[in-house]
Amino acid sequence: MTESAIGESWRDVRRKLFTLEEIRESDLRVAIIGELIKARNEKGISQRKLEELSGVRQPQIARMEAGDANPHLKTLLRVLAPLGKTLAIVPIERTAAV
Repeated sequence: MTESAIGESWRDVRRKLFTLEEIRESDLRVAIIGELIKARNEKGISQRKLEELSGVRQPQIARMEAGDANPHLKTLLRVLAPLGKTLAIVPIERTAAV
């Protein structure tokens, strides 16, 4: 077990608190949000401009980017399209160190 200066590592704590499925779902949400923010920044557009391009309200985009929303698939696709992105179904990478 890896210990930090204040005790257990976050990896060890989250394994105790959450199921493997919950961890994978959280990691996927973080990855999607990260890619959304990265794509918007790379395009150099504001959340307000993304609202104009996607039809999704800026406050909803802000909540998505903050991880405070659980958007419908349709909403996520509407936001990603003007950024030149979409979702893809790919095999899950199986890693022992979750």
